[in-house]
Amino acid sequence: MKFKVFLCTCVSVLSFFSAQAQDMTEDEIKARIQPVGKVHVAGAKAETASTGPRSGADIYAKTCVACHSVGVLGAPKFQNAADWSPRLEKGFDTIWQNALNGIGGMPAKGTCSDCSDDEIKAAIEHMIEGI
Repeated sequence: MKFKVFLCTCVSVLSFFSAQAQDMTEDEIKARIQPVGKVHVAGAKAETASTGPRSGADIYAKTCVACHSVGVLGAPKFQNAADWSPRLEKGFDTIWQNALNGIGGMPAKGTCSDCSDDEIKAAIEHMIEGI
């Protein structure tokens, strides 16, 4: 008998909350299930919203320098004519497409997944400037 009372109580409570949820608008439901806090990692630099396209120098300093400063896995070194000349013979668009899609050990966009195609182009132009 106690189990039947318990079961009836559970069904009543569930039906009450189900009916209450059906009366809520979509915005009310979204507000109700919003996270109550945010995670902050000590020492982590907060990302700021982009105010526009970043310069080639900024992209290079952020993501390209790790490989292109020393030639990791055959990456052409920064403003090194001997490394870039054979690639430039194939045309700038070929270099740009290789950077966008990845080539050899270089992943697509050189790990700068938030870079636009134009920002990748600017980074390449920065790396070959003066050659």
